[in-house]
Amino acid sequence: MKEGTQAAMNLNLVPTRKKKGDLWKKIIRNWQLYIFILPAFLSIIIFSYIPMYGILIAFNNYVPTDGILGSHWVGFEHFTRFFNSYYFWDLLWNTLSISLYGLAIGFPLPIILALSFNEVKDGFFKRTVQTVTYAPHFISMVVMAGMIITFLSPSSGMIVHMIEAFGITPPNFLTDPRWFKTIYVLSDVWQSTGWGTIIYLAALTGVDPGLHEAAVLDGATRLQRIRHINIPTIIPTITILLILNMGSLLGVGFEKILLLQNPLNMESSDVISTFVYRSGLVNAQYSFSTAVGLFNSVVNAILLVLVNQIVRRTSENSLW
Repeated sequence: MKEGTQAAMNLNLVPTRKKKGDLWKKIIRNWQLYIFILPAFLSIIIFSYIPMYGILIAFNNYVPTDGILGSHWVGFEHFTRFFNSYYFWDLLWNTLSISLYGLAIGFPLPIILALSFNEVKDGFFKRTVQTVTYAPHFISMVVMAGMIITFLSPSSGMIVHMIEAFGITPPNFLTDPRWFKTIYVLSDVWQSTGWGTIIYLAALTGVDPGLHEAAVLDGATRLQRIRHINIPTIIPTITILLILNMGSLLGVGFEKILLLQNPLNMESSDVISTFVYRSGLVNAQYSFSTAVGLFNSVVNAILLVLVNQIVRRTSENSLW
């Protein structure tokens, strides 16, 4: 009996050893490919993983002269301070509202635009419109903020003058807190929608033309073919991008917000990322700002995993 059990164990070990041997043989045989990816691998290790050692700053009162390990350990004191502060809920609300506002408007538009481009048959018109919609993506954030300020300036803004031409008194777009989120989201949609269609157009190239030909023979209209053929084809791409967007829900970039921010619209423009910048670099509260940034990253990671699990249980499309 013992000999039979031992023989079975030996049989189970053979395939494992064989697989490991085959793996090393493949690595040795394709060593040139691994040399090619070595710089990228090292850059990720050096610039992404090794700096994570600095997270320890969030748990002590960091003093540059004492170093990370030499500074006084305070545990979760900085997190407690942030959670109990009067501005915690304002920062969280501004960050979430801007992200959800942008997701509600900006996420479906590239899908609609890609489906529209896919139906256009005129090559010159299609290329022209694609170029016009893609172009704003290449405008730098500083130039974009300058354009917004120039267009909405109360004294010389082109959009302000157009509104006044209709006999309407325009609001003060740049200083009114009620308008900040709309301006931010709409300008972001204008800048990124055209570029976002590229992924969906690439997914639409996988549609079998025979499906459309069969649908036309069956009397299906163009809208019916879009609904029953094109959209199901890009559903996996839509799902993956939605998961990634939900995983960065609190990751509102601070560049454009910081450039458009002023003391009058701070009520609705102050988000977690700008608060981290102000606390860490302006006020030199390194430990406190690291704790706030770590909280932001942990929440994003939890949202990513949670949404991915929900999608995996409801469909076959998920990141892992």
